[in-house]
Amino acid sequence: MSSIQFTPEKKIKGKLGRAGILQTPHGVIQTPAFVVVGTKATVKALTPEQVSSLGAQVVLANTYHLYLQPGHERIEKGGKIQKFMNWNGPTMTDSGGFQAFSLGAAFGNGVGKVANSKASGLLQKAAANAAEEGTEAELETERFAKITEDGVEFRSVIDGSQHFFSPEKSIDIQYSIGADMIFAFDECTSPLAPYQYQKEALGRTHRWAERCLDHHKKVGNGTQALMGIVQGGRFEELRKESAKIIGAMDFDGFGIGGSFEKEDINTAVGWVNEFLPENKPRHLLGIGEPADLFGGVENGIDLFDCVAPTRIARNGSLYTHDGKINIFNAKFMDDFTPIESDCGCYTCQHYTKAYLSHLFRAKEILANTLASMHNLYFIITLVKRMRQAILNDSFSEYKKSFTARYYH
Repeated sequence: MSSIQFTPEKKIKGKLGRAGILQTPHGVIQTPAFVVVGTKATVKALTPEQVSSLGAQVVLANTYHLYLQPGHERIEKGGKIQKFMNWNGPTMTDSGGFQAFSLGAAFGNGVGKVANSKASGLLQKAAANAAEEGTEAELETERFAKITEDGVEFRSVIDGSQHFFSPEKSIDIQYSIGADMIFAFDECTSPLAPYQYQKEALGRTHRWAERCLDHHKKVGNGTQALMGIVQGGRFEELRKESAKIIGAMDFDGFGIGGSFEKEDINTAVGWVNEFLPENKPRHLLGIGEPADLFGGVENGIDLFDCVAPTRIARNGSLYTHDGKINIFNAKFMDDFTPIESDCGCYTCQHYTKAYLSHLFRAKEILANTLASMHNLYFIITLVKRMRQAILNDSFSEYKKSFTARYYH
């Protein structure tokens, strides 16, 4: 018996998207929903009470970082993630697999989970160079992380010490942290990786998924749900193969890994969700731009997580319905209006763009708090309105009106 239960409520006509209810041991999540990222058991610059006041339903923490600091054993001793960080609602942890990727194939290359056309050009050049040298394109990455059939060997970003994650160890660490929903250990390849390596890594991800499930069934206590992860990069054949294989396994829900070109996100999500069970939740890992959220929801995604809203906030970039603004722009120094006049967030209710401009220019810590509150409220509310639009049979109209204004 799963510790979570997902109930679809209503579908978008002619699409894979749906609104639903996800019941977890620590509360109900109305989907689709944006999952706020609290990497190190904290949402940067915000208290849990502030995060909750923004309408957040669920928080995701990072297994890799919490393992290194303060240590999963200490979190378990402190009452697990909910009590340790004083968040009483639903929680998730990722598997640590993406960190193996980011310390490997992507380290120093400026490549994330999602590539663009320019990055694809870099791939072709790198692959050509590797072919001339008789090596695989990912060879240079082994300085920081080494991937084998057993797992991933990596060095700490804190002190350089050496560590090893196997599928079983990732699950054990996540048990100690204690989130409601945890993820199987996977290999998140670079979106620039060639087909042959993507195929090899995919087989490894599927074998690791089986090991995670076996371990979960042997030692799990029934209070945490295990989510399988679909990979396959930007290749339709591999994505569909992964969706069929992972979807047939006895997971409680599914994550869809990144590693695709930005232009193809919606298409790739559609490939996958055609094959995943409809009665289990689907989570798109690490995606948070408004256009991608609309595309994801339309193609059957129930949950998203992304650090972008708070990360760009700390750099002075703020969401508005007319597109993003940079608060460092000189015109805002004497603008005594809110970021958005009809925004219900705490920041817009109490402060002006001129004040935020002052805080950022003066390098005051409060700038990060107020900007992060606005951006999170914007994204959380955006996805909530998508949900309501699904229930009202008006999703396509809402998408059209929002994107016309936001991307004008």
